[in-house]
Amino acid sequence: MNGSTIAFVGGGNMAGSLAGGLLARGWSAADIRVSDPQEDSRARLAALGVHTTADNTEAVAGAAIVVLAVKPQIMRAACLGIREAVAASKPLVISIAAGTSTESMAAWLGESTAIVRCMPNTPAMLQCGASVLYATPQVGIEQRRIAHEVLESVGYAAWVDREELLHAVTALSGSGPAYVFLMLEAMQRAGENLGLEPGLARRLASQTALGAARMAQEGEVDVVELRRRVTSPGGTTERAIRVFEQTGFREMVEAAMGAACDRSRELAADAAPG
Repeated sequence: MNGSTIAFVGGGNMAGSLAGGLLARGWSAADIRVSDPQEDSRARLAALGVHTTADNTEAVAGAAIVVLAVKPQIMRAACLGIREAVAASKPLVISIAAGTSTESMAAWLGESTAIVRCMPNTPAMLQCGASVLYATPQVGIEQRRIAHEVLESVGYAAWVDREELLHAVTALSGSGPAYVFLMLEAMQRAGENLGLEPGLARRLASQTALGAARMAQEGEVDVVELRRRVTSPGGTTERAIRVFEQTGFREMVEAAMGAACDRSRELAADAAPG
């Protein structure tokens, strides 16, 4: 929706990534506003050419799209602070804050507010993110398209029709980069223990993960089949996979993601209006 004003409330890394992604997609810097209380954050974003301010209301006034990019613990105060401006211009509100439900945001912004809640992840900072969105009934078809365009500017974007599913998304793709980093850390350390120089072990681990991810994403072959093709009978890979299976690797991943999903639900309950 190039030509409409989009306002970011909060100027952290994710807001900066989205602003940069929109600029790369052809949005005008003149149509992008960012509010943040921190001078260094404003300076970083002003370098992109967008308008910055310390005043949330100033940023939001008259905007067609408002992106809430603040930490969950200050979401209530941020919403209440812009409630009148939102009521006046009736923008599409997109929240990228984890754990804050659309019910809570509607209570703070006004029940008629069109709200899209989404769960992006940190690779969005490289325009390689994965974002899942949920829309309230107040969101129109064109507004859904706009929200998709905004999040697609930093990677893959998809929709779910039940907000509850965002807890599972949080456990999978939201927290997922940390799981991959942990695996890379373990692979790098193992490589070093086997005699490789640290820099080489690090590069081999990260490049291997990148290549495997591209094979899984860009091809038409299921990951189960991809794994089977790499695992030659009687070979080195089969020996390694056997150890993973014997130590309960799959069960460990499922338990870890279940714990993350449970914590997402707890945070949502804590953030609900009292």
